[in-house]
Amino acid sequence: MAAKRAAPRVSLAVLILAAQLADVIWPVLVGLGVEQVAIEPGNTRVTPLNFISYPYSHSLLTLTLWAIVFAYVFGFSLGRRAIPVLAVLVVSHWLLDVATHRPDMPVFPQSPLKLGFGLWNSIPATLVVEFAMYGAGLWIYAASTRARNRIGQWGFAVLAGFLAVVYLVNVFGPPPPSVNAIWIAATAGAAVMTLWAWWVDRHREFVASEIRN
Repeated sequence: MAAKRAAPRVSLAVLILAAQLADVIWPVLVGLGVEQVAIEPGNTRVTPLNFISYPYSHSLLTLTLWAIVFAYVFGFSLGRRAIPVLAVLVVSHWLLDVATHRPDMPVFPQSPLKLGFGLWNSIPATLVVEFAMYGAGLWIYAASTRARNRIGQWGFAVLAGFLAVVYLVNVFGPPPPSVNAIWIAATAGAAVMTLWAWWVDRHREFVASEIRN
């Protein structure tokens, strides 16, 4: 959401898709059996998931390659300014996952070195840090755009609230019933979030003068 300020011609849906690309690719690869995850309550305080292997969706090297492809495919028709923004968003997912995960983030496929600073080992610290980041993103997007109509106003407000509720359910809700449920729900959730963001953003407009002020 904050990236809308840096790339106003890019739909919010594309910006969110870029930031979440790793988690869009991941459930597909889990469903195909290429990557592995297990349900282990207590693995960290925030998530019951043990990310056993995700070298192609979440390693720094492969995500950098995904970033290059994604940025040029989606940014080519939107101007050169959009390309680095989209690429940075894709790779930022790895950096932020390193901060939150236990040491399970690979540098490259089959990498013996895996990183993770373990923010998810503390629920209070996770809530403070992640809600602060989310709030900043919401504020920057809201300050960078203006609703054209009620859909732009209330659609955005409901989307913001919906994402917060889904986040809290993931943190405090019961573990998923199966691995199949994980990748199906993740795929469906990504589709809903992307379409909703596209719909809302169509009913808002970038306001450059307000940003300068």
